[in-house]
Formats: sequence, structure tokens, C-alpha cells
Amino acid sequence: MENERFELFIPGRLCILGEHSDWAGANRVVNGAIPQGMAIVSGIEQGIHAWIEKSGEFEVISDLPGEQLEFHEKMSVQELRKTAVEGGYFSYMAGTASYIKEHYHVGGMKIVIDEMTLPMKKGLSSSAAICVLVAKAFNILYGLNMSTLGIMQAAYRGEQRTPSRCGRLDQACAYGVKPVVMTFDGSDVEVERLTVRGNFYWVFANLNASKDTVKILGDLGKCYPFAQNELERGVQEALGIRNQEIIRRAVGYFESGDAEGMGKLLTEAQKLFDEQVAPACPSQLAAPVLHGILRDPTIRALTWGAKGVGSQGDGTVQFLAKDEAAQDELIRYLTAEKEMEAYRFTIRQQRKVRKAVIPVAGFGTRVYPETRMIKKEFFPVADRDGLVKPALLVLLEELDRAGIDKICLVIGEEEQEMYRRYFEMPLPMEHLQKLSRQMKSYEDTILRIGKKLQYVIQNERKGFGHAVYQCREFAGGQPVLLLLGDTIYESDGDCSCVEQLLDAYEKSDKLAVGLAEVALERAEKYGILTGKWEDAAERFMEVDAIVEKPSVQTAQESLSVTMADGEKKYFMVFGNYVLTPEVFEELGNQMEKELVPSGEYQLTDALEAVRSRHGMIGYRIEGTAYDIGNPLVYRKTVAEFGMGR
Repeated sequence: MENERFELFIPGRLCILGEHSDWAGANRVVNGAIPQGMAIVSGIEQGIHAWIEKSGEFEVISDLPGEQLEFHEKMSVQELRKTAVEGGYFSYMAGTASYIKEHYHVGGMKIVIDEMTLPMKKGLSSSAAICVLVAKAFNILYGLNMSTLGIMQAAYRGEQRTPSRCGRLDQACAYGVKPVVMTFDGSDVEVERLTVRGNFYWVFANLNASKDTVKILGDLGKCYPFAQNELERGVQEALGIRNQEIIRRAVGYFESGDAEGMGKLLTEAQKLFDEQVAPACPSQLAAPVLHGILRDPTIRALTWGAKGVGSQGDGTVQFLAKDEAAQDELIRYLTAEKEMEAYRFTIRQQRKVRKAVIPVAGFGTRVYPETRMIKKEFFPVADRDGLVKPALLVLLEELDRAGIDKICLVIGEEEQEMYRRYFEMPLPMEHLQKLSRQMKSYEDTILRIGKKLQYVIQNERKGFGHAVYQCREFAGGQPVLLLLGDTIYESDGDCSCVEQLLDAYEKSDKLAVGLAEVALERAEKYGILTGKWEDAAERFMEVDAIVEKPSVQTAQESLSVTMADGEKKYFMVFGNYVLTPEVFEELGNQMEKELVPSGEYQLTDALEAVRSRHGMIGYRIEGTAYDIGNPLVYRKTVAEFGMGR
């Protein structure tokens, strides 16, 4: 088979808050009274670009302008470890490669670094990024199925084989350009992604000075594991209990979108560091250049707050600008007036809805007898990328691209093993080796999406509302996206159908339902909504009523929507919803009553009850919903899905 190439980008990382807490928390192995270390770390927009392929040896080529360097070594643990111990540019790569070779059955690899936008040795963990690059490259080329934490572990152990003494937070760049909270408890590390509700405009800059990181770590390390005096107790308190309190407040500022509060917290954290930590290493942490910049009146007018980066000292400084314009002006000022290398880094707002629910417990009577063997959600469709996928996987990909973190599937009691086998078990190597590069990459996508899945069992079939209610604990009092398991979507534009509805919910904070136009004569087959348009484009509707499968006469008499040109149209549920906590409360009220005459609890009844008390918005989706639930529409889906764009 042709040797396949893969492109990789590994960002640097910025420790926003909690520097030194990783190794401080590691001392809990010896002294359990030391508090856990905590830090907020994010990958940044600058990093290392490379391409990789298999090779008979371990090769690294740094093909950068003005810096063409090459390294070749046998895939021998002993030889690679020897290179790692010697230090230098290639030692990090050799150290990580030796760790991988020692613990996994792998061959050689060629790495060509063709672009480097990450400043080196400036507290942004360029060495860790290199180690993560190597670990991730082996993971991809040899199908090692390492988790992100596993890649971090391999990168950390690899760098530990070099003269460098990296911390455990450095490898957070493995999580990409996303902020995470890291907790350090002895040798254990936990990582949790942060929810961000506003835009945070960071700038970081090279102070054009110097610091001795080894000296800093050595002096601060003397304060552990057991404090012997007031100074050492102050260091342990600042990096322990006081730091934990700062991190928890920072998480709150991210979750509320409070950039001003976050900026003030940065300044407060710097003050704490200066008062309780810096005295342990005054020759390096007095940092006159850093503090001169922090006092600059022009900078203070443009920022909410600022602090040092990494091990602190006169290396790198970070600022939280007041807005995007201030971010631009700050970069201009630092570059032109202070002659510093300055870089932008923006943490952007995430959507409020991070969870989704998909009921898939039904038998699929209308597409019998195929459902004797295959659930309808696994019926194949050809996607736009040319791969043939189960319909459910197409749906899950759309959720993944929309930033949904957790997905709950409502399944039958006997079905969990089938789903776990598909989404959690790696493909056997004999089959994996036969796949093209695109297909191998997609195998990783399947397993990654599988980590987002949770399951609840629906033992009784009592209607759509009953199925949704099984997810009440999963929802946990938060808004959740609801999709139909036998429907896939295709947007008319760049914003997916799911993202369109999520964006609409963000603007209203109300129960939200996707809308699609339907002919009057077909209204009796769907949930029908009526209301008034709230915008000139006739996209947002303030819903006045929602009725499940009304008669044609009822729809014509009371459920039409008057358009701007006077024409009356009819709108049905598109197949996606954002359910608010009140919907689950109403479903719970229904479950407490005797079974409804039809024998099923309808979601529409709960939606209408919530609408009457709290309101509901409908959003006309620009796209098409494709059904796989009966033979005729499935034939249409197979023929048309993916062909529109």
C-alpha cells in the first residue's frame, strides 16, 4: 500500500492561572496534607505544523526558513534514549519516541516540520508541543488508540527522559486550542474542558529579557514536601489553598462570560505570587521588566488585567484586553513602542447547550424485515465525504461539529452491547491495515465520538414523550438538544441545521423548535405550529400553539401562518428541538397521571404546556430533513442525501 501522509498541528499552551501547581500537587505522594494543584491551561493559536508518514527509522526534518535540520536514528530504545539524555533540539522527539517504542509495537516514522509559529523557550511549552506531536503522530500512524490523556502521558514521560524537567500541565496542548481545568493529585492528573460564555481577548508577549527556570524550580522545590518555616508555608499556601480558590473563581468568570472579573483576578493572582512565592527565589522572580510592563499606563488602559506566564519571571507576560479593538491596539503598542513580539489569542464563547438526546429504542416496524437484523438507525447512507455510514453516525457527526460534548441514546435493554461494540471497540489490525488514509482517520473519529455517548434504557414503549423523559437525569436541569434517531439533516449553507437551532436558542433562552414548511394536505402527519414572525426574514417565530397531527380542517382553520406577502402557509416540526428544564418537569407531571387514552405520552403535549407558561420560539431551518423510517422515504434519502451541495 502507498505510504500515506498525515498533516498535524500542535499548539503551544498558555497557563492562564495556576503555574507551579502541577509539581506542587505531585508532592501529595509524600505529604498528603498538601492541597491538590489546580490550573487553567489552554492551547493557543500559535504552534507547530508538520506532516508525518511511516519510515524504516526515526527521522525528523525541520524544514523551516533559515533552519534546515535533520535527525536520523534507528528505532532502538537504547539509541533514542541516548540522544534524549544529550539534550538539544531533537532530544524531546527522541525521548518521546523511545517511550512509545518501549511500550508499543511500532515501526519507524518520518516527521517533517514545515512551519513553526510558536515562540521557543518563552513559557509557552514549545518542548511539550514537540513531544505531543511525536506521541500523536505514532498514535495516528500505528493505530495505538491512545486517549488524549494517554497522549499527554506519553509526551510527559518522553520529555522526562531529556534534561528538561517539564511540569504535568505543559502537555495540555494535546487538547487543542481549548481551555481546560487540570487537577494534580500526586501522580494522578484530571482534565476537564471549560464552558465559556463570552469572548476573552488575550495578548501575550516576549519580554525580551531572561530568566533561569531551573533556578526558579529548584528554589521553589525546596519548600516541599514539608514546609520548615513561614516562607515555605506561604509558598505552599499560595500554590495550594489560595490557588484553588482563584481557579474556582476563574471557572465562574469563564462560565458567566465576565472578562472584567477575569482580568481583575489575573492581577490579584500576580499580587499573591509576588507576595508569597517570589520571595523564595528573589533573584529570578523580582522580575523588574515584567513589573515595569504591568505598571505601564497605556497598557493598563487597554486591559482588564495581566500577569506573568509559566514559571513567572522576566520571560513572557499575558494580558486580557478589554475588547477586540483593544487587543489590536495593544499588539500594535507592544510591537511598535516596546519592540516586543506580541501575539493574539482569543477564547471565544461556547454555546449554552452542550448535551443532546436521541431516542433510538424503537423496533422500526415500517422497515421490517430488515430490522430483524439491523436497527434502522444503522441503515447505510453515502455521506458528502464519500464514506458510507450508518445514518446515526451522520447525525452524531453533526452534533460533534456543533460542539456537543455529551450525547444520550435512549435504547432498548438488549441493545447496549451492539452500540458499545460499534463505537468503542477498535477495528482489528488486519482490517485497519487495509483502509485508506481517509478511512483510518475516520476510524479515530468514530472512537472519539463514542467517548461522548451515554445510554439510558427504555424498558417500556409508551410514546415519544416517555422516551425523552428517560433522559431527565442526564439533562441535569440544563437545556438539551433533542434529535430524532431516524432523521438526518442537510443544511443549505455553511451553518448546519443543528447549529442554526442552537444559535436561535442562544438569542432567546426559550424552548426552541426547528420549523419546516409543509403542504396543508400533509399537516395531519406532523406536529404543526403557528405563531407570528419576529423578524423581517421570517425565520424567528413566536409560537402561539403546537398541535400534534391535527386534521386538515383544524390546520386550515387555526394553524396557518400569515406571511409578509399575505399568503398563508403551514409549518411542521423540522425534527430538532432545544428542550428547557421545564419540559422534563411537565413530562414528569404527565407520568404521575394515569396513562393517556392513546396509550402513549406525547412530547407535543408537554411542549404546548411549557409554551403556554414560558413561551416558545420556532426557527425556520435552512435545510432538508431526510427520513429513513419507511421504505419510500429511505429510498429518497439514499438517492438525494449529500448531493445538494
